[in-house]
Amino acid sequence: MNLDDALQTFIVESRELLAEMENALLAIESADEQEELVNAVFRAAHTIKGSAGLFSLDAVVAFTHEVESVLDQIRLGQLQIAEKPMVLLLLACGDHIGNLVTAAALGQADSENDLVQIGAPLTAQLRSYLTNSGSEELAPGPAMPAPVQAELAGSWRISVKFGPDVLKNGMDPLSFIRYLQTIGRICSVVTIDSLPSADMMDPEACYLGFEIDFESNADQDTIEHVFEFVREDCSLQVVPVNRSNASNAPVYPLVDLAEEADTTSSSKKPNRDMTIPESRSIRIDADKLDHLINLVGGLIIAGASVNLIARRAQVSELQDSSAKLAMLVEEVRDSALQLRMVKIGVSFKRFQRVVHDVAHDLGKDIALLMAGEDTELDKTLIEKIADPLLHLVRNAIDHGIESPALRAALGKPAQGTLKLNAFHESGAVVITVQDDGAGLQRSRILAKGIERGLITADQALTDSEVYALIFEPGFSTAEKVSNLSGRGVGLDVVKRNISALRGTVGLESEEGVGTTVTIRLPLTLAIIDGFLVEVGKVAYAIPLDMIEECVAYTSDSGHDYTSLRGEVLPFIRLRELFAVQDPPSRSQNIVVLKYAGQKAGLVVDTLLGEYQTVIKPLSHIFSQVSCISGSTILGSGDVALILDVPSLVRQAISRGTRLQQKPPVTQ
Repeated sequence: MNLDDALQTFIVESRELLAEMENALLAIESADEQEELVNAVFRAAHTIKGSAGLFSLDAVVAFTHEVESVLDQIRLGQLQIAEKPMVLLLLACGDHIGNLVTAAALGQADSENDLVQIGAPLTAQLRSYLTNSGSEELAPGPAMPAPVQAELAGSWRISVKFGPDVLKNGMDPLSFIRYLQTIGRICSVVTIDSLPSADMMDPEACYLGFEIDFESNADQDTIEHVFEFVREDCSLQVVPVNRSNASNAPVYPLVDLAEEADTTSSSKKPNRDMTIPESRSIRIDADKLDHLINLVGGLIIAGASVNLIARRAQVSELQDSSAKLAMLVEEVRDSALQLRMVKIGVSFKRFQRVVHDVAHDLGKDIALLMAGEDTELDKTLIEKIADPLLHLVRNAIDHGIESPALRAALGKPAQGTLKLNAFHESGAVVITVQDDGAGLQRSRILAKGIERGLITADQALTDSEVYALIFEPGFSTAEKVSNLSGRGVGLDVVKRNISALRGTVGLESEEGVGTTVTIRLPLTLAIIDGFLVEVGKVAYAIPLDMIEECVAYTSDSGHDYTSLRGEVLPFIRLRELFAVQDPPSRSQNIVVLKYAGQKAGLVVDTLLGEYQTVIKPLSHIFSQVSCISGSTILGSGDVALILDVPSLVRQAISRGTRLQQKPPVTQ
């Protein structure tokens, strides 16, 4: 691993540690047992400081040392963390560390210097706590080791031989030795070199190794992690030796490596061939993963073409091979897509800080509850849904949930509740944002809609149609403009962004009880299981997960509805929707669609069967075309449009409200 790669790994891991630090701090205020949470915050800060020292990120080391010193006093019981000012200070310190890390990642030395000045007030506040607690802290050097606990749990023999390219990659072997001092005590170091003859020596190569006797209360994984940035460029063994206290780990005596190299006496010594287990996970660049998905998409299209040729050739061996190929391609597709699926809980947890800070600024007491955190969603969707969710969360805090005093006057608990939930339903991911606040005032929304000319006073609208007005651009019923809301910017952006992801957003509200916003998204934006239908000579693809069943349809009474086992089923004739000129076939079929708990039918000529559908986005020219969400390429090379099921169901249901109540004769 070269220095640039190692630095990027440090950046990623630091951000993950800062997220863990933030989550622990937010949980501390309401936790009964705080010790483990405090330790988690301390470990995160300590690891960031030690790793930053490896890269000579002095600003990160110096500031994080101040934070670590305060956390150490908290662990010793000399400071209390449950107080809100302390939590707010440490949260601000975490943000500042994140800014310093970002500046280091971008290589912006000037920005880093500015950030040091910005962080001076935070440093002063941290030191004021240290002064008040009676401890004396000295300003740290760039790589000052953390204090080691007096009682060390055990002794270790560390054998490390650096590879020849370590120096070329910008790594300093001594920096790892210095970092060891932050987690324990080095008892002795023996330098091992393997210098070749002078004429064979490469002046840029590393021939250095160390044998280290080390005492620490850290476990083996922690010690091995010290060398994480050179694991690919070194051989490493970490072996426990005689301990003063009993342990379940195997115990080995301190022995001379020269003696150990004597194979004739190896049978008299304990087996020390402790190979470091390989990591079960690796980091993959997102661009490489996207490229893999694109290649799989191309493979699916090519496989469909081969399958078509095999059917036309009527060669049984070729058809069998094509079928096996299709099965393998499907397995590769599923595995590739699974690589890009991540749990939505990671995104949910980011809102803990948003709720904490915004509620504090508004003087409100709000608890954030989360459910369905293990629900998986395409990473691309996770990233693109972040901003819409942020709008909804801030809107619920600002507009929805009342102040503690008002809630108490209304007989509600002083603490408001905001719930985030996610679950799978009919091939889609459903995300809900629910609050127990004031709810929407139907009369005010209606009046504002009439005032802006969005509706007329004589229109009879359902509640859902009235509430849908708040998603119109510039629509707002706020009486005053704040730094959070009131300008009518936000909810229209939410709807636009969700629609761009082939999703929908709905809203339910009850005045005085609360509001629930429901977002429905496809599981992935890349490849889906589809079902091909044909109207005339044109093929269309429908997401398979949204198909309930297919039934034959022979009657043509002119009604846009039929009876399905005694239930009225509104439908849309695809031929009429897209103005297909070819004459209809004698027998037609109804594809029964299901979305958001509602059913609607789609009348088509022919059912072509299941088809692995590679989604190709439409050009911006077609962005306003309704009932179409994308396109795909068939094995023949022809293009098939992918139908927008949510739009079709809504359109059919809207027509259904005007239908006769009496169902027709069952087909």
